[in-house]
Amino acid sequence: MTFQQLEAFYWVSSLGSFSAASDRLFVTQSTISMRIRKLEKDLGVELFDRSSHSIQLTLSGLEFMQYARRILDLRTELIQRVASSDAFSGQLRLGVAEVVSSTWLPKLIDLISERYPKVRLEIDMALTEELVEDLKRGTLDLILAPGKVPMPGLTAVSLGSVEFSWMASPSLGLGKTARTAQQIAQWPLVGLSQQSYHHAVIEHWFRRSNVRCHYQIRCKSIAVAASMVVAGAGIAYLPNRCFQRELDAGQLELIETSTIAHVEFIAAMSADEVSPLSMRISDLARQVSDFDPIENLST
Repeated sequence: MTFQQLEAFYWVSSLGSFSAASDRLFVTQSTISMRIRKLEKDLGVELFDRSSHSIQLTLSGLEFMQYARRILDLRTELIQRVASSDAFSGQLRLGVAEVVSSTWLPKLIDLISERYPKVRLEIDMALTEELVEDLKRGTLDLILAPGKVPMPGLTAVSLGSVEFSWMASPSLGLGKTARTAQQIAQWPLVGLSQQSYHHAVIEHWFRRSNVRCHYQIRCKSIAVAASMVVAGAGIAYLPNRCFQRELDAGQLELIETSTIAHVEFIAAMSADEVSPLSMRISDLARQVSDFDPIENLST
């Protein structure tokens, strides 16, 4: 019995198909099938019920799955604690939110290149819901995105938080006095799509005041949203640090409102299979992140 066979069995069982397991392990589907057949031959039992059109474990397969998960978890822990940086190679599929990519992501990439020169990065930038779904499907290994610790089905560490504020073009004259949620809702909003954590934060804030808001424009990029606000198309909830230059230049101004909690960011990976490399990169992300520490925020 080999770790390759255990991984093939584990991912076929977890993802529900031989093709998904082959994509996850970067091998052909025939290789996955060969490893499963060899494993069943060595054990002398059938692990999968082949009379069904869908992937179904036999009773022996269900029992074996418990041991396979424990063995793989122990291997992960061993490598994480003992292996040197040079032992890590291959590809890490990293999903990032836009606020991360526009702040300290380049520093993280430089540090990964320095510490793990044999590791190749594949970086995907998307909205939070898309990143989480890709992580759960196994098409991403690690995400750096808005969220809270803990998150269901994920292993996560906090990367700190970011202050967001309502902003508008000075031409709208909204920055002179404090505004309530009811007053904010009377203006057209420029927001991100419903797949974003950004959208959920805004909706929660308005619902606390029993207010419904009106979106004039929805987009997938905070930078695009900010450009629409600069042009006077509406108001938006934006990260202060990302648009300080526009604030200083008078292209944007802050709208004073009731407090909205800072947005927390996390490094997260699937709780079903935590890889040693993902654990190490998440720790590097925690070290590199210059977001506000959670413990420093007032409650």
